Amino acid sequence: MRDISELVDVPYPSWPVLTQDLASSFTQHVVLPPDPEQCRATLHQLQVTVRSPLGAITLHTGGILVHEGWLRVYGGSGGGPDGLPSMAEVNGFPETVEADWQPPTGLIIAHDVLGGVFELNGMSPEAHGRPGRPGGVVHFSPATLTWEDMEMGHSQWLEWMLDGGAANHYRQLLWPTWRTEVAELGLRDGISVFPFLFSQEAQQDMAATSRTAVPLEQILDMHEDLREQLGVGAPDEIGAE
Repeated sequence: MRDISELVDVPYPSWPVLTQDLASSFTQHVVLPPDPEQCRATLHQLQVTVRSPLGAITLHTGGILVHEGWLRVYGGSGGGPDGLPSMAEVNGFPETVEADWQPPTGLIIAHDVLGGVFELNGMSPEAHGRPGRPGGVVHFSPATLTWEDMEMGHSQWLEWMLDGGAANHYRQLLWPTWRTEVAELGLRDGISVFPFLFSQEAQQDMAATSRTAVPLEQILDMHEDLREQLGVGAPDEIGAE
């Protein structure tokens, strides 16, 4: 297992370039401040260097809120009981660094306010019902209750997100007052929609649905249960405790 210094003290770190990309992006975003000690601990368990954008985000941020808070990208530290969880919390990292530990299915890198999930595949995607290749980005859609292959790696996903890909990806799920409703959410909350997002009623007219702010964990638990009940797939690790 590599020491933290081997992960941090590397040539050509990604953060300076990523900072420039964030500054020049037309996609609305907010970089949350990091807790350096927490970030280093998360990076140590993750075992990636800061030469990669994943390592840079882990070391230098407490997360990134994208598309006016609709999408929450996890960083190396959390914001406490009322703030955005850390990557370590969402993925269930051990309390102290364990050399052989890996996330069970893959690494969750972001959630959206409706309970959608972006994840980096682990080494055996098929064994966990995931499409795509090891290390590729996959997306769980609450509108279909299925996983889809984004056909890109983490660096490409970041570029896609900052170039407006997230806004385009979600355009059919937005409703006229979504900005106001998202702005009123806590960073551990999401929006529960009824009829469910996969229903014909919701997909025809999101504005006519009933929407309630609830803990995001509750929405993720519901999606796990629905997948099992409807026979869409086995219960998943999608960030619910």
